[in-house]
Amino acid sequence: MKKYTNTGNKDTRSGFGAGLTELGQKNENVVALCADLIGSLKMDDFKKNHPERFFQVGIAEANMMGIAAGMTIGGKIPFTGTFANFSTGRVYDQIRQSIAYSDKNVKICASHAGLTLGEDGATHQILEDIGLMKMLPGMVVINPCDYNQTKAATIAIADYHGPVYLRFGRPSVANFTPENGEFIIGKAIMLNEGTDVTIVATGHLVWEALIAAEKLEEKGISAEVINIHTIKPLDEEAILKSVTKTGCIVTAEEHNILGGLGESVARTLSLNKPTPQEYVAVNDSFGESGTPAQLMEKYKLNADAIINAVEKVIKRKQ
Repeated sequence: MKKYTNTGNKDTRSGFGAGLTELGQKNENVVALCADLIGSLKMDDFKKNHPERFFQVGIAEANMMGIAAGMTIGGKIPFTGTFANFSTGRVYDQIRQSIAYSDKNVKICASHAGLTLGEDGATHQILEDIGLMKMLPGMVVINPCDYNQTKAATIAIADYHGPVYLRFGRPSVANFTPENGEFIIGKAIMLNEGTDVTIVATGHLVWEALIAAEKLEEKGISAEVINIHTIKPLDEEAILKSVTKTGCIVTAEEHNILGGLGESVARTLSLNKPTPQEYVAVNDSFGESGTPAQLMEKYKLNADAIINAVEKVIKRKQ
């Protein structure tokens, strides 16, 4: 098995901040809007270096989406920044009507997604956002796995014309992808080739999938691990090619079991190649207050949960 090295835990939201700062230096059409969370979204450097292109909207997220949509008409590329809960659920109507329906070139950048928001509790831990956003026609949905990939994704989406939802998190997590790795929207990344089971993971669960694969190897199980950083458009070719070889699949995500990566994969399989599948996801519930580690353990979003799912799905193979 190919070994991956954690070069040091870093928060993915800082990857967004670094990418936005770089974009500010090389693309004068990039503008940034924030809903009173500059520090939390790591937008400080962009504001400092480009004050004329930074807009503090205040606690008015719906207004921020409308302003961003309007800015695109003049050729600007707006990046909005607030928590995932406020970037989607609170402003869904504005995104649907003002951005998605008219295919506006707005980049909706959302931090503090999933359970790992932690101690702020269930009201802020949105677990439905991927589902909400992927249902919007024309919306690209991206969920990178670490600091380096979040930075690369931030830079890449500026060159893509159309609405994008970029999801990232609060806690420091393993940083293991290449520092200057290429980010191609809609193109999955093969992390480890295997023959017995396919594990497709997204976001914080990618590192857990790699840990699981190492432990599975010790048990004599060869796991193929694929990083699905783009939920929509989904790299169906990569998934189908892998399950043709392995015969079963586990999906892993920090999201509700309903509406996320797992359901997108299940649809692909049902239409093309019905395959045994198990899910690692939050089982249709809200979260609660606790540290990220405590929550990932309680809601079974870790390497051990992936291993259990793998052992279960392998038994279902014909």
